[in-house]
Amino acid sequence: MKKRVLSVVGARPNYMKVAPLHRALATYGDRVEHVLVHTGQHYDAELSDIFFRELQLPPPVYFLGVGSGTHAEQTARVMLAFEPVCMELRPDLVVVVGDVNSTLACALTAAKLGIPVAHVEAGLRSFDRTMPEEINRIVTDAVADYLFATEPSAVENLRREGVPQERIFLVGNTMIDSLQFVLPTARAHPIREQLGLQARSYAVVTLHRPSNVDSAQQLGFLLEVLHQLAQWRCVVFPMHPRTRTAVQRFGLEPLLAHENIRVLPPLGYVEFLALVLEADFVMTDSGGIQEECTYLGIPCLTLRTTTERPITCQVGTNLLVPPEPELVAAALELFRSGYRKQGIVPPLWDGHAAERIAQILVQQCL
Repeated sequence: MKKRVLSVVGARPNYMKVAPLHRALATYGDRVEHVLVHTGQHYDAELSDIFFRELQLPPPVYFLGVGSGTHAEQTARVMLAFEPVCMELRPDLVVVVGDVNSTLACALTAAKLGIPVAHVEAGLRSFDRTMPEEINRIVTDAVADYLFATEPSAVENLRREGVPQERIFLVGNTMIDSLQFVLPTARAHPIREQLGLQARSYAVVTLHRPSNVDSAQQLGFLLEVLHQLAQWRCVVFPMHPRTRTAVQRFGLEPLLAHENIRVLPPLGYVEFLALVLEADFVMTDSGGIQEECTYLGIPCLTLRTTTERPITCQVGTNLLVPPEPELVAAALELFRSGYRKQGIVPPLWDGHAAERIAQILVQQCL
């Protein structure tokens, strides 16, 4: 009889982490039934369809449609909606990925029902508990039975927190599996030509962290930074819906009025990668983009005080800069003078992480 594995996605970054695992588990189709559940935590029909199509991920069997809300509301709604699914399907294992509210909610629900939980991207720590994602990571790892880590620091964190070594597996990064999967398509995508951009003549910017965009003063400062950057580089700014709402609420649109600032709507995965591939550098507060830049060899300026992905700074192309005026100005002046942080690809970021996870799940966990 086949074992049933239920994987959860809740936000777009989850798609990239689950898609390669779905393909890897398909090779064990005679032994494993893989079921995909989408909580609807972040859902835009058009963008979600693009991501699923680009990653060749089948439509979810269950769409819970929980929508947005406060952290407590969203987490509670996911738990209420996910529990009946677990009761109906009786999975042998629930797989959660990343660090969004759906990750925490579904891990807790499964654990309380006595269903084993596997966490992909376990052990990452920023050591900043003001970040909701940090709380999600800590609690998810505390209830998970099998913990799959992307980098050695994650293994060290889990061991320090008392997780037995036999439950921890250093497997690499499924985000990189997806990146490799779509890379040929991204290289051929015409978005750069469509925007009239020359290779290495522009910077790609993403901003969405509450600490950077939920304050008029902080967001205004960062948009001023973009205005200054636009004096010597074209700025390509695919704007997150949260950021767009904040710009409008605070009346900051004039700070984006510059001929060298291109504000774009949120992009599909392939479109975004196509831009990053030829960028001079990337400025972001995202977690996953730090990893993608490290793999691609693109310099990355991360506007945060901490990162849960230290390997991107230790061996990769990532430069961590607290989002304060003097520090950001100094970093940009360094880039303006021609400095670009060089790096190497971390061990096991080879496009085969999902295959390793699938093998461990089938041989040891099911």
